[in-house]
Amino acid sequence: MKYRTLGKTGIKISEISLGGLFTSSLAGGVEETRKILSAAVDAGINSIDTAPAYADSEETLGKAFAGIDAPLILTTKLGGRPQPFDPQDASGLMKSVETSLQLLRRDVIDILLIHEPDRPQQYPWWTSHDPLDGPVLGVLDQLKKSGKIKHAGLAGTTTSEMSSLIRSDRFEIVLTAFNYNALYRESAQEVIPAAAEREMGIIAGSVYGQGFLGRRFDNELKTRPIWMSELRRKQFLAFYQLLDDSGMQITEMCLRFAIGNEQLSTILIGAKTMEQLQTSLRFASAGPLPADILTRLNEIAAILPGRPFEEPMILPFGKNYTGPAMANLGAGIKVGKL
Repeated sequence: MKYRTLGKTGIKISEISLGGLFTSSLAGGVEETRKILSAAVDAGINSIDTAPAYADSEETLGKAFAGIDAPLILTTKLGGRPQPFDPQDASGLMKSVETSLQLLRRDVIDILLIHEPDRPQQYPWWTSHDPLDGPVLGVLDQLKKSGKIKHAGLAGTTTSEMSSLIRSDRFEIVLTAFNYNALYRESAQEVIPAAAEREMGIIAGSVYGQGFLGRRFDNELKTRPIWMSELRRKQFLAFYQLLDDSGMQITEMCLRFAIGNEQLSTILIGAKTMEQLQTSLRFASAGPLPADILTRLNEIAAILPGRPFEEPMILPFGKNYTGPAMANLGAGIKVGKL
């Protein structure tokens, strides 16, 4: 396992970290989580990211940590708890952190991120953007002063609003999700450069797109799905051709693409099973993509450099797009999927 520096925090973090959405009852629960944690630690992974919105991930991790005799850099978030959630309620935010500490069975949280700070219709965190202000900033300052958290940052999914928050110079770390992967490069335009300029630690989330870059959907691309633009279809067809020509699995190409960006501090992998963890570790050990493959991949990404307005954040391959479960896809992702 290779290690990188998490920005100006100086923390040495493994280039692969565990994403905590599936270290919960959404997957194998406590026992499977403990096995995955143990194997991850043995492989050199030293970091895990979770959140109150990730089902019972915090509680599951707290139980699974028992018997894991290794220091782990622990990241969790503010947002979604207690219910009804009010991001303007400082006392409620404090209670959420206390709950996180209890569930995780920790005395200190290494990194606390503001969840969805860039989506005001979801969570209205801010009373002012210029200068940036809101009760959460005072809460973070108090938590640092008391020693309950070590570092603070942002975890979001947009680009323009996230880059604006980064430029406030109030944060040490940014987790950017759904906008930097083998095909999507929006974060490379604003978020990553703004964070790198300020020596922030940069965490890349959803490099497998919550599934639509985790496996192939060749049959669905034979005809254009109703939710897909023609340029996106052209892009995916070219991407699949590159996979065929290179002999790579889709997850290998996606992970090795992300690893090749040295501005990223760590890449999250959401392993549901031991097999998924071992596969990601094997691909990571192969290192960045060869130059010729990366050149072709960049050309393919340039086919559609920005997402169409109507495109769902998580492309609904393999789903009944006309069903009730798809009703909110056009409006974007729900909390808890970072």
